[in-house]
Amino acid sequence: MRRREFLGALGGAAAGWPLAARGQQGVRHPRIGILIFSTPQSDPNIQSFRQGLRELGYVKGQNAVIEYRYAEGKHERLPGLAAELVGLKPDVVFALGGDVTPFVSNATQIIPIVYAMSADPVRLGLAVNLARPGGNATGVTFLSDELAAKRLDILKEAAPRISRVGFLWNPDHADNELHVARQAAGALGLQIHTIETRTSADLDGAFNIATQAGIDAVYVVSSRQTVANVRRIVEFAMRNRLPLVGGWGAWVQEGGLISYGPNVGAIIRNCAGYVDKILKGAKPGELPVQQPTRFELLINLKTAKALGLSIPESFLLRADKVIE
Repeated sequence: MRRREFLGALGGAAAGWPLAARGQQGVRHPRIGILIFSTPQSDPNIQSFRQGLRELGYVKGQNAVIEYRYAEGKHERLPGLAAELVGLKPDVVFALGGDVTPFVSNATQIIPIVYAMSADPVRLGLAVNLARPGGNATGVTFLSDELAAKRLDILKEAAPRISRVGFLWNPDHADNELHVARQAAGALGLQIHTIETRTSADLDGAFNIATQAGIDAVYVVSSRQTVANVRRIVEFAMRNRLPLVGGWGAWVQEGGLISYGPNVGAIIRNCAGYVDKILKGAKPGELPVQQPTRFELLINLKTAKALGLSIPESFLLRADKVIE
């Protein structure tokens, strides 16, 4: 090969190689921000979300950048962490909890937000309505108004002698369960006695109020505050021989009698689907806020026996899971 031809061939190869290299090096991986109340290691829901991302092909360190900010259980840190996370300019932020999401929403009206919460996003001002939330946020709420009535009905079926139900809830948690429970209670021959608890420090006082009211069953509204104290609440119920119904599996697994509600882990795993859609161009304000459509009935038969309850076979056959 003549020298001129050789240099020309070499130049063509050299020109082509950097372009290809730059094409690989210039690939921009999606950046996903995550804001949580506790820590990534202690929150099983984050593991569910990460699993959902992996199932859709988003792997941290390979083709996705995931930025965590977590409050380690300190509520006062959330505003600063939300602002810090938004400052990283992620393509989308996943916020876990109705007490977490508003801080992200306050920090940005531009970056898309996907949330998962047990509160009502409309009441929190995060959505105009569930069908078309508008703005830059959408996600999933575990709320389904009719569940409060259904839980009371199931509790009465399992423990037919109850009449005075202690309704343990956090008034700061935006939900509709108390209103629905009160409407349903009369037809079931039940009285609802509200017992407020905003912080862990309120629990002992709440237990005293419940005892003085002479309740014979407990209905717990699942929120971050009540779930964080699931063992204390279940221990109170068992110590006083009170059948307890809660919103999902954690209550039964810790020794409560019944839970009826969504599979939270599966729902949060599915939130990754909304992140994927947004990364591919969907507008969050046009994606409807999802609500669970399938609910699981769990019963702790060991607890039933300890309470002296005889659970009908037909009830057990309907249960998705029986803990013995």
